[in-house]
Amino acid sequence: MDIKDIKAIIDLMKKNSILEFELEKQDFKIRLKRASNGVGHSPGLEETSLSTYPPHLASTVPLLPASTPATTISSELDIKSPMVGTFYLAPSPESGNYVEIGSEVNADTVVCIIEAMKVMNEIKAEVRGIVTQVLLDNAKPVDFGQPLFKIRPI
Repeated sequence: MDIKDIKAIIDLMKKNSILEFELEKQDFKIRLKRASNGVGHSPGLEETSLSTYPPHLASTVPLLPASTPATTISSELDIKSPMVGTFYLAPSPESGNYVEIGSEVNADTVVCIIEAMKVMNEIKAEVRGIVTQVLLDNAKPVDFGQPLFKIRPI
């Protein structure tokens, strides 16, 4: 599911005065919840909480009135570690990094490797966007759920 699908769900929620929406498919779960002023539909700016699983992606997406340009939405996604291990930015010490700040990634782009129990696990972006921050140094230990990168969706 990409950001366009999420925005379409948000629009449907607004049009039909739906306050909560939840979808679960295999290893993916999304839950949207709108703020309410007690009448069932709040005019003006509202916020929607967004939870997604697998746990290495999470975001908060503001719910804006239709008249507000989409360019005012400025949310970044975290790519989080799905395991405990050692974080590597490149496949080997002689190789270049998988991604740098400013790199464009898509769902299948490998962004790093996490070594766990002598196994090298490729970590994919699982989202389309631009890398805005690399949050760890190369060859550092990483915990489960720890943010690795910040991604601005495109």
